[in-house]
Amino acid sequence: MFISLKDGKIAVRLARDTIEKYINEGIIIEPIKKPPFDKKMGVFVTINKGGVLRGCIGYPYPIKTLGDAIIDSAISAATQDPRFPPIKKDELDKINIEVTILSEPQRINVKNRKDLPKMIKIGRDGLIIKKGFYQGLLLPQVPVEWGWDAEEFLCQTCFKAGLPPDCWLDENTEIYKFEGQVFEESLN
Repeated sequence: MFISLKDGKIAVRLARDTIEKYINEGIIIEPIKKPPFDKKMGVFVTINKGGVLRGCIGYPYPIKTLGDAIIDSAISAATQDPRFPPIKKDELDKINIEVTILSEPQRINVKNRKDLPKMIKIGRDGLIIKKGFYQGLLLPQVPVEWGWDAEEFLCQTCFKAGLPPDCWLDENTEIYKFEGQVFEESLN
């Protein structure tokens, strides 16, 4: 566990407050300065509407404090995810927010690339795939939601990177895994 349940609830509330203040007033709120929000951590903010993805952006690596990363990711997920139009004021009471705290990604090294699926635990591990200028990331909850096995998870992460689905078999493709701790708003 990266942070406590209590801090996870605070993280989700911070993301919600950030989105509402930014969309309603154009104001960026101040980050929380106390632990663990003052420590550098990777984080993603996911926004769903009616159970369907509406925005998801974050920091896979711990380059910002958790408080700053949540605020930046929340605003970006709500207004800058290129897959969706910006969230409007009338949507705020219809969205559900999820915050995923990430461990630092670790490169997976295997002698035989076909052994890669054995190194991935569905429901625990997220993936990053890099090759050249291409990069794709899928959070640990994605293969669970879609019912994928480890091989399909690898293929889908390649696809997310804009690469052929079997790129994970290529020795020049770098594959990283990370763990995620998910906190979600209670659905009313």
